[in-house]
Amino acid sequence: MPEPGKKPVSAFSKKPRSVEVAAGSAAVFEVETERAGVKVRWQRGGNDISAGDKFGLAAEGTRHTLTVRDVGPADQGSYAVIAGSSKVKFDLKVIEAEKAEPPPGPAPTPAEAPEGPGEALASATEVEGGSPSPEGSGSAAPNGPAAPDDPIGLFVMRPQDGEVTVGGSITFSARVAGASLLKPPMVKWFKGKWVDLSSKVGQHLQLHDSYDRASKVYLFELHITDAQATFAGGYRCEVSTKDKFDSCNFNLTVHEPIGPGDLDLRSAFRRASLAGGGRRISDSSEDAGILDFSSLLKKRDSFRTPRDSKLEAPAEDDVWEILRQASPSEYERIAFQHGVTDLRGMLKRLKGMKREEKKSTAFQKKLQPAYQVSKGHKIRLTVELADPDAEVKWLKNGQEIQMSGSKYIFESNGAKRTLTISQCSLADDAAYQCVVGGEKCSTELFVKEPPVLIVRPLEDQLVMVGQRVEFECEVSEEGAQVKWLKDGVELTREETFKYRFKKDGRRHHLIINEATLEDAGHYALRTSGGQALAELIVQEKKLEVYQSIADLTVGAKDQAVFKCEVSDENVRGVWLKNGKELVPDSRIKVSHIGRVHKLTIDDVTPADEADYSFVPEGFACNLSAKLHFMEVKIDFVPRQEPPKIHLDCPGRTPDTIVVVAGNKLRLDVPISGDPAPTVIWQKTITQGKKVSSGPGDAPGDAGASDEWVFDKKLLCETEGRVRVETTKDRSIFTVEGAEKEDEGVYTVTVKNPVGEDQVNLTVKVIDVPDPPAAPKISNVGEDSCTVQWEPPAYDGGQPVLGYILERKKKKSYRWMRLNFDLLRELRHEARRMIEGVVYEMRVYAVNAIGMSRPSPASQPFMPVGPPSEPSHLAVEDVSDTTVTLKWRPPEREGAGGLDGYSVEYCQEGCSEWVAALEGLTERTSMLVKDLPTGARLLFRVRAHNVAGPGAPATTKEPVTVQEILQRPRLQLPRHLRQTIQRRVGEPVNLLIPFQGKPRPQVTWTKEGQPLAGEEVSIRNSPTDTILFIRAARRTHSGTYQVTLRIENMEDKATLVLQIVDKPSPPQDIRVTEAWGFNVALEWKPPQDDGNTEISGYTVQKADTKTMEWFTVLEHYRRTHCVVSELIIGNGYYFRVFSHNMVGPSDKAATTKEPVFIPRPGITYEPPNYKALDFSEAPSFTHPLVNRSVIAGYNATLCCAVRGSPKPKISWLKNGLDLGEDARFRMFSKQGVLTLEIRKPCPYDGGVYVCRATNLQGEAQCECRLEVRVPQ
Repeated sequence: MPEPGKKPVSAFSKKPRSVEVAAGSAAVFEVETERAGVKVRWQRGGNDISAGDKFGLAAEGTRHTLTVRDVGPADQGSYAVIAGSSKVKFDLKVIEAEKAEPPPGPAPTPAEAPEGPGEALASATEVEGGSPSPEGSGSAAPNGPAAPDDPIGLFVMRPQDGEVTVGGSITFSARVAGASLLKPPMVKWFKGKWVDLSSKVGQHLQLHDSYDRASKVYLFELHITDAQATFAGGYRCEVSTKDKFDSCNFNLTVHEPIGPGDLDLRSAFRRASLAGGGRRISDSSEDAGILDFSSLLKKRDSFRTPRDSKLEAPAEDDVWEILRQASPSEYERIAFQHGVTDLRGMLKRLKGMKREEKKSTAFQKKLQPAYQVSKGHKIRLTVELADPDAEVKWLKNGQEIQMSGSKYIFESNGAKRTLTISQCSLADDAAYQCVVGGEKCSTELFVKEPPVLIVRPLEDQLVMVGQRVEFECEVSEEGAQVKWLKDGVELTREETFKYRFKKDGRRHHLIINEATLEDAGHYALRTSGGQALAELIVQEKKLEVYQSIADLTVGAKDQAVFKCEVSDENVRGVWLKNGKELVPDSRIKVSHIGRVHKLTIDDVTPADEADYSFVPEGFACNLSAKLHFMEVKIDFVPRQEPPKIHLDCPGRTPDTIVVVAGNKLRLDVPISGDPAPTVIWQKTITQGKKVSSGPGDAPGDAGASDEWVFDKKLLCETEGRVRVETTKDRSIFTVEGAEKEDEGVYTVTVKNPVGEDQVNLTVKVIDVPDPPAAPKISNVGEDSCTVQWEPPAYDGGQPVLGYILERKKKKSYRWMRLNFDLLRELRHEARRMIEGVVYEMRVYAVNAIGMSRPSPASQPFMPVGPPSEPSHLAVEDVSDTTVTLKWRPPEREGAGGLDGYSVEYCQEGCSEWVAALEGLTERTSMLVKDLPTGARLLFRVRAHNVAGPGAPATTKEPVTVQEILQRPRLQLPRHLRQTIQRRVGEPVNLLIPFQGKPRPQVTWTKEGQPLAGEEVSIRNSPTDTILFIRAARRTHSGTYQVTLRIENMEDKATLVLQIVDKPSPPQDIRVTEAWGFNVALEWKPPQDDGNTEISGYTVQKADTKTMEWFTVLEHYRRTHCVVSELIIGNGYYFRVFSHNMVGPSDKAATTKEPVFIPRPGITYEPPNYKALDFSEAPSFTHPLVNRSVIAGYNATLCCAVRGSPKPKISWLKNGLDLGEDARFRMFSKQGVLTLEIRKPCPYDGGVYVCRATNLQGEAQCECRLEVRVPQ
């Protein structure tokens, strides 16, 4: 099951409390919000309250006040205050004036004391989203005064016993003080003794927790909805911190729906909870406490009705019958229910009554109280019947289970009946019953879900204000319970429905319809098996103009096209003409394709000359341009008129015509001349000379012809995208989809017999820039990096205005824009990245025309912070040319781990550091060699990872490179300071560490003589020496001495080596005497004891008939013995083995001749013994002692008694016999008496007596037992 969700953080730091006031006075409610400026609404009965004569509203900073003036009965009811997504309810109770001032009189007893105004009503409860609790819901808060704070333990308020009607809801609350806690406490809820409710979270059960920053109190809630009868029982709440633990028990009672006439008077005799919020020490004391008659006192008027037979207590015989059948732990509750006040007399009477054990007639072995199984596994429920032929029915939630497929398997094996449930799912989490005839046994099955894993994580998103955001994540289980969090705070469905959650199989979606700047942050989806994290960046909504509209000059009947390009393809706009909205018609067309908005005017007339504007919707910007109408005026000329080109060119210098790449280029040149001139179009070739076209025929004009050459290529009029159209009064040069190659100087020449005219036109094609090269990443930090790039090779003919940078996770396909304002520089520091995640970058170039294609992605990189400095840098050893350093890894390594360490050194007073080795070392120690003798050096060590080197760790003081003279010292291990024993054939390996500088000289001797021979080898190192013998022999025994020498200083140590072997057999075994059934043997010690002490002898005998050897004596230390219990008439051989620490001798010393046992004729006369009286009165040799134990742990009381005949033992507590109480176990073994008390509680404390009785008398001893509650 998923982990229980957390309750959202409340908007209130101080909540209003329910009050009761006298009629005619004023009621004041105050709240405090977490921050100032929060809008607060007050409601009554679901309607908002406005300020007026009746109600006063005030707000000052974070404090908000509601004042109800001149309170009357009509003002009584439920009120609420709302701030954001938090809603808190509270009540106002109006009492009459005479009841508000009770007449003077004697002070009431504690049981009769009326409640104060602050205690009369339950404290206000906070309801998220403002939803009221369902009808028929119960409450776990008591009607009486609030429970006092527990002086010990972790709880400030403990869960109280609660009652609820079937189908209703109830909430149990526990408050834990957090002022002294460094971390939030761990809280677990249990049903019964072991069923963890965190695995039951679902439709009927939810767990919530929150933290009140003002009071520093943690609130934990168990909310049960749509209660069922099976929910009744005992519950437990456990809270634990690092060094403290506390728990408390509480009960839930589920009632069937009843009418108003079915009220039971005995329900008023409910037991009040213990001090501290109903703490329960153990299961046996769940009803301990005092009677709470407060509910009966407050409702006494309602009970003044004629007595009804239904309200009468049951007859006395019925009470004793109930007590006889109940367990001892239920006695106290039943006694108070039925009005029995003399508990001691009740226990005595029950002791005298013979209790009849009620055994099941149908079941020999019933189902366990509960079972637990993991989802997808199978479970077997087994019962054992008394009658093997009985019919069995299995029920699930009261419905009979039918045979269907392989889901349920019914098995019958003799008297055993088994129900197997395969592939358990959450639907199998239910109550099961096995019914045999009229009897049944029940159990509960709890299905535990496996952890839900993240299959596809969330992806980062960058949006504008007002855009829709949708996060998508895929998990491993369909229908899994997940939690969405923003910056660590759980998200819920608020009143404004800001967040929308959607499930689609294994995919979970979080949707934000209109994003705001407050929605930026880190969003996480958390499951029971992990979490996915993504970042949402929300930018202010800005509109960039990639291409603005330009002024146009067109002639009559021509087409005018205004075009602009903006950054957002979803932006709509309005075209204006002289400030008035332009209405499209058959001649005027408005189009919107992607980011391009276009206004087209066909057949331009003089009336179309005006100022045109494009206004984007929702943005304060305006794009304007002017349309100029060009009239061509041709003066009357004589018939022979020289050709002339009519352009708005004051001189004949080339004009520059700018066209955007991809647009249509149209050069409309008005001409005149008579006869009709020939038009020649030429383009200047940069690497050659002009190539002109020859004359040609023009369609529709018999006297006109032209040819043109474009980039050294002769084209026909209708071929390709370049064409020339010539009429009588104009020549039109058109290029469809202008390209960069179309740039150049175009010359228009008109000729006729009268003359010629020529004009140069310069055409410039501008385009978006080329994509820049792949950006380079440097200075990678913990959550940032520096991105650098080069300008594009071609800027598109317009200066580059700036750059746009994007990034994405390597395994993702979604690119996220990092800037909305153009970057002017060629580098940018990117921030807010997640450490340990691999990213890629790319860049766009932007000019006045638009945005280039994206650059290639950069090399993947991982934001990783450099490691911290290595710790505990120390100099381990120094010689004349070397220094040995050692250190520990840094505390912070970074997400990518360490690549290694670099070691450097420098002379004292110098700043130039020299690397001690090439590259990096992965070890945490290093021997720096080839150092100058006598130099004073500083050393430093750096840790390296993907982000580069970290801070260095430097030696505090300079190190002098010089051998340090150290006296030789042998460090002889403790086990070598005593005699070293080895067996023959075993290896000998003696290692002796030593100290000394420079390296000392090691010398070994044996018995004062140098070691000789190949069997003993010596191995020396700079720090130890080893004596090694591959196979030890007896000759290797002796005293060895090792000597260390440095110049005139030396140290010595002595070792004693003893090589042992098996001994030889004993000598001269003989029979010294034989009588009756006995034989006396004697022998001498062995000649060779194996170089160790003889530990004993083994004596064996063998019958001459079978010659099978039997051991008579083992580990016998003497050299003579008597063998007894021999059989008359048989002959025997005897042999003896000698033993030492190695083992027995290989051979034994054996008698040479057998020994015969004769048959004497002897008459047996039994001896006469005087009868003795051993009877003795009981007496305690070890009495009971007073004890103090911890509640919940088994305790034992022990004593010792003697007496003859064996006394009868009885145990008493406070004068009551404990013989039939199942919670006490008595043991008696060899006079040692033990009383075991299982899981004692404070109720088990008292005086315990052990009484021993026999025919000779009686004795008893007593002790006092104190049961302490754990702190």
